[in-house]
Amino acid sequence: MKTKPDWHQADIIAALRKKGTTLAAVSRTAGLSSSTLANALSRPWPKGETIICLAIGVEPQKVWPSRYYDSQGNLIPRPQRAPNKG
Repeated sequence: MKTKPDWHQADIIAALRKKGTTLAAVSRTAGLSSSTLANALSRPWPKGETIICLAIGVEPQKVWPSRYYDSQGNLIPRPQRAPNKG
């Protein structure tokens, strides 16, 4: 079973704009530097993917299927790290 292709970065940015926001604004709202969430567009980062997808209303697995499903279509376990204590 072949997985669907990941969304293009421009499609993710466009989805955010359609919701009336930007990647930088979502990043700042999450308490991050304005450019931090851009990392999730080019490399796996479950926390960042979740933040972006909450803003656009789509599950991360639909935006980045290659990060969540193997070539057989099986879900890849991707546990998030525990928050820092301090």
